Amino acid sequence: MDMPGLRKVPPMARTSNVIDIAEYSGRRGEYTLLLVALPGRAEESAGVLLLDPERDELHVKLRRDWAQFAADEDEEVLGRLEADLQGKAAEMGGEALLGWLEQNVSFALRVTGRETVAVRDFHSSLNQLYRQHVHARVLPFKTHLPVYALEVAAGPFLSNPAEIAAEEWIEAPENLKLAPEMFVGRINGHSMEPKIPDGSWCVFRRGVTGSRRGRLVLVRNSELADENRFTVKRYSSDKSVTEDGFRHTRIRLESLNPDYPSWDLDPDEDKYQIVAEFVAVLP
Repeated sequence: MDMPGLRKVPPMARTSNVIDIAEYSGRRGEYTLLLVALPGRAEESAGVLLLDPERDELHVKLRRDWAQFAADEDEEVLGRLEADLQGKAAEMGGEALLGWLEQNVSFALRVTGRETVAVRDFHSSLNQLYRQHVHARVLPFKTHLPVYALEVAAGPFLSNPAEIAAEEWIEAPENLKLAPEMFVGRINGHSMEPKIPDGSWCVFRRGVTGSRRGRLVLVRNSELADENRFTVKRYSSDKSVTEDGFRHTRIRLESLNPDYPSWDLDPDEDKYQIVAEFVAVLP
């Protein structure tokens, strides 16, 4: 394994209680933090390694803001580290790799002692542990997206986004290509379950272009109050050909959950506004 060894660190103080990430006594996991100490800088948390002992799988999530504080040569190595660890875990097995990391020495990297955690879903728990222990720098629309109340997203943000301050910035999944048109908002309700669970934090993209047919869209009902006026629906439409091009003969907003109604839009009503396109549910 072409990696510098990592020196072992005394175990962190343990408590008699198992940490319950999901408030659910699921399978047992073990996690450790990867720490980095670059020349001239204080030691920082670089990421989380979460072991699934039952399946011998190691889940890895490292920060992505290396360019903000690492020299070019270090940035290149650190930028490949997550993929390298994932590849070695698949090759060696999670337990073997984690043991190797614990037994070897490095000047720049080290690992903390293992902690036990009850896990319902390893992907979600990995993300939650990362948010708890790693404080990466905010890189707007590169690693992080702004969070807005839906009323703001449907009003001031649409008309003048440059002047609207985000409530906070949240780190987006690594595989999501970010753009300035994106934002995060919370959706309440059960009409789009199971795809969008009640209370989900979702990524949206304003300025829906092209055909909306089959897409999930964020809809605002101006006749309702507060957050209740917002919902996500699947957009469906039928068109007919006219001398001037195409004309909508039917526009329908559909719920994915069959227990909740879908409805046709009345062309003479303007109470519904398509605010943005749904992109993804955040873990």
